[in-house]
Amino acid sequence: MDTFFYDNRIVRDFGVATVFWGVAGMLVGILAAFQLALPDANLGSAYTTFGRIRPLHTNAVIFAFVGNGIFMGVYYSLQRLCKTPMYSKALSKIHFWGWQLVILSALISLPMGFTTSKEYAELEWPIDILITVIWVVFGWNMFGTIARRRERHLYVGIWFYIATFLTVAVLHLVNSAALPVSFMKSYSAYAGVQDALVQWWYGHNAVAFFLTTPYLGLMYYFLPKAAGRPVYSYRLSIIHFWSLIFIYIWAGPHHLLYTSLPDWAQSLGVAFSIMLIAPSWGGMINGLLTLRGAWDKVREEPVLKFLVVAITAYGMATFEGPMLSLKNVNAIAHFTDWIVAHVHVGALGWNGFLTFAMLYWLWPRLYRTPLYSKKLANAHFLIGTLGILFYAIPMYWAGFTQGLMWKQFNAEGMLQYPNFLETVLQIVPMYYLRGIGGIMYLSGVFLMVYNLWKTAKAGTLLAEEKATAAPLLPASEDPHINDGHWHRWIERRPFQLAVWATVAIAIGGAVEMVPTFLIKSNVPTIAAVQPYSALELQGRDLYIKEGCSNCHTQMVRPFRSETERYGEYSKAGEFVYDRPFLWGSKRTGPDLHRVGGKYPHSWHYNHMLDPTSMSPGSIMPPYPWLFDNQIDYSTLATKIRVLQQLGTPYRAGYDKDAEADARRQADQIAADLKKEDIDVKSDREIIALIAYLQRLGTDIKVKPEAETAAATAAQ
Repeated sequence: MDTFFYDNRIVRDFGVATVFWGVAGMLVGILAAFQLALPDANLGSAYTTFGRIRPLHTNAVIFAFVGNGIFMGVYYSLQRLCKTPMYSKALSKIHFWGWQLVILSALISLPMGFTTSKEYAELEWPIDILITVIWVVFGWNMFGTIARRRERHLYVGIWFYIATFLTVAVLHLVNSAALPVSFMKSYSAYAGVQDALVQWWYGHNAVAFFLTTPYLGLMYYFLPKAAGRPVYSYRLSIIHFWSLIFIYIWAGPHHLLYTSLPDWAQSLGVAFSIMLIAPSWGGMINGLLTLRGAWDKVREEPVLKFLVVAITAYGMATFEGPMLSLKNVNAIAHFTDWIVAHVHVGALGWNGFLTFAMLYWLWPRLYRTPLYSKKLANAHFLIGTLGILFYAIPMYWAGFTQGLMWKQFNAEGMLQYPNFLETVLQIVPMYYLRGIGGIMYLSGVFLMVYNLWKTAKAGTLLAEEKATAAPLLPASEDPHINDGHWHRWIERRPFQLAVWATVAIAIGGAVEMVPTFLIKSNVPTIAAVQPYSALELQGRDLYIKEGCSNCHTQMVRPFRSETERYGEYSKAGEFVYDRPFLWGSKRTGPDLHRVGGKYPHSWHYNHMLDPTSMSPGSIMPPYPWLFDNQIDYSTLATKIRVLQQLGTPYRAGYDKDAEADARRQADQIAADLKKEDIDVKSDREIIALIAYLQRLGTDIKVKPEAETAAATAAQ
């Protein structure tokens, strides 16, 4: 028998990081929640507006809280499933500190406005490179550990770990493709419709392969351990794994229903989203039925209570996701707070509660002492569950209200609520309740922090845990390598498992993306659509910097309710020079795709200075720094050259004339504002933003119906 030592210190380190970043990320989330109900909560600073801290919140809870939770669980379980310590302590430390550096970089850069604006992929190119390096370190350590294992069979949890590593690597590399302009600025390698497809292929599967598959692997390890029972069905776990990783990757287009994405891609997304119910619920059923005969224990053990609610929340979210992919449901729900509720049932219930269960299970074992207080853990469970309900129910209510009010017509055939702000003011009380739910949820986390701290204080860390196991025979000498179930041939060969998992996840993305990129008819050209002027480009980058796409969409869908309110529906060819696309995913404010020319310059000027002066009751914060900051032209020439390399047809030499051209347009806008008794210098950022907003949706001209009918009659 070989004697060796499991490394528990790295597990403890990731656990501490999980708790720390969880508290930080949730605090930012609570602030963002109250900002939508109380604009003064934006704190009057450029660094604390909702547009800037919303991506900080999502990155903190996804990659800092959940990410560290994944690594905590993987480093603990992988060693024991493979009966070997981690391949390299040095790689473990590099992974840990490198990941914290990634998070710290996000904490600094996002409030400063350095963002790509792509959801869950907002971090700019230097940080993307760091993420790639650290992810490779993690994979190196993981596969090295698997290669040195003393257990021939790869347990189901390890299958999910392998699929997670491979898929996240592919998603990150493809979606992050960009050309740098400067140290913290880049332009996406894709534009418009193609960029939208790639982003939501990534965005949906970041949820699938960062928030779901690794946690399923952890569920398969920690649930049987906590329950003292084997997994309900080995066969079901096989079906669950392969069907999930194959089907999930196709579902991204359901985020783009009724948009300018080609219909065939939307339909594929819908079809595979519906199929997802089967493998998702297969995993849920496998988890819950593992507890058969252990329900008395569930009543006594807080760890099992957290696990039961986590798995139930997973089942609820994975039923609702396919339901929201149905076009008739999506037509009501998309862009509303219904989606926010749906996402947080999964995040707070599935990811949050399963993470809490792991922490409560691990800490007594790492510190060789009983949990300090089961009563506190049960109190955490109760207040956390109530927090989820107080968060989700008001958001569902708000979402239903929004979706119905947006589409309501009166008896005369006119929009019942033509002013978008009317629909916002109706749901402000729900935003307060959502914030209260967040406070309750975080209060439970504080109870857990105290409980874990007291547990650690009562014991001592078992940094090196002694273990013994027989050495593994070489595959060529192992007479039992192919014994038993037909699936043994792959689950005992990690290389083959990795190859086939990669094939499974690659098919869906390739089928959806290759035709969209290669067949020109998918994005019909519109001759009238021209690249942005130099000043409009500067304004667009300011729009991205301020996070405006977190509240405003730029996608008028082909519904009468939307064309009546906003104007002609959006065409695929209108976005060919948009790098990145800015279609958005949530309407806290109205759609802006047709806002160009709708209001005079003075309206935009006053609206950004004091939103309530133009829209009484508005929950949008003011942006006074735009009136003080000078437009930064230092990288403008480089921006033009980079966009030319990416295919934007600026004339040769325009990079040398771009600044002069921008200043001419800025002078004209400032002169127009002066005619309206507004005296502003032409070199201020507000001028560039006005230029961009006035350009939106003006490339195509749609004739009024009466004029079109008259022309047809004349012909």
